[in-house]
Amino acid sequence: MTDKTIKSPSEKILTSRRKFLTSSAVGAAATLAAPAAIAQQGALKWRLQTYSGAPLGAHVIKPQIDAFNEAANGEMEIELYYADQLVPTGELFRALQNGTLDAVQSDEASMASPVDVSVFGGYFPFATRYSLDVPALFHYYGLNEIWKEAYDEVDNVTWLSAGAWDPLHIFTKEPIRSLADMKGKRVFGVPTAGRFLSQYGLIPVTVPWDDVEVALQTGELDGVAWCGFTEAYEVGWADICKYALTNSVTGAWFGSYFVNTESWSKVPPHLQALYKMSADQSHYYRAQWYWGGEAKLRVEGEKMELTSIPQEEWNTVVTDAAKFWDEIAERGDRPKRVVDAFKKYAETMEKAGYPYR
Repeated sequence: MTDKTIKSPSEKILTSRRKFLTSSAVGAAATLAAPAAIAQQGALKWRLQTYSGAPLGAHVIKPQIDAFNEAANGEMEIELYYADQLVPTGELFRALQNGTLDAVQSDEASMASPVDVSVFGGYFPFATRYSLDVPALFHYYGLNEIWKEAYDEVDNVTWLSAGAWDPLHIFTKEPIRSLADMKGKRVFGVPTAGRFLSQYGLIPVTVPWDDVEVALQTGELDGVAWCGFTEAYEVGWADICKYALTNSVTGAWFGSYFVNTESWSKVPPHLQALYKMSADQSHYYRAQWYWGGEAKLRVEGEKMELTSIPQEEWNTVVTDAAKFWDEIAERGDRPKRVVDAFKKYAETMEKAGYPYR
């Protein structure tokens, strides 16, 4: 008989990280706590939907919402909904714009945001190597201003901030050890990276997030090109996908917080500040949670065999990515400014050397 009290390496890692989640959420609430106030009967009520399913949402959004609701002290309450619970992920933007939702956490590409920077949301091939690259690009290389400019042209949607999630790896039921091995594999993937990888024969497939596990089991999907090691283990995909490709397509997912402009205007300034503080704390917590988990689960996780495409062959993908960047830059002034920022940032990091590159 198996002793169920003996945890596998990955179970030990995930358990310790869930404890980290609990302590971080408590700390966030304490940090954000406002002076005591009498709860108002007419408290503001918001509905926020995330791109994420519930298992992952417990880390990438729920600590923030719990902390905000506690610190708001009865003046405002946010109801949290996970992927596809109120509207399909591809309709998040329209639902936010028409007021069905008051707030959204997602990347632009997945939520079909009709702005010219949406192609950069989620995973843009080789734009980053590390999670800290994302806030650095937004705060020091002009992306904050570009994103605000783009959304200022859209009615009734306000973009608040962007942060980093996990790197993009490919997890499959059959091994990938060369670009030829990608051919014909059907993967659940994010739009931009999926389109880029399709030139090597990978087939991006869109299904509701909660259906991914079943689609992997039934053979509708051969793998996922959606996340890093942390998510693959946390949500159970590592139980089905037996192989993990170590070649990373990019180092961090670009995700953002959006609000319905009319809803936002009804929130008093002190609660607006509190909400933005809680979003910043979420960006900070998420960067730690992903960064630590990616390394530990790659090294100590026992569920997936690591495979690699030889560097000489992978260099052709890097070269193709440079061409892809230039193609996107031709779409207009704003896409070009974003690509120029990526190039300048990469050049600066290479010149800076260790520990940046």
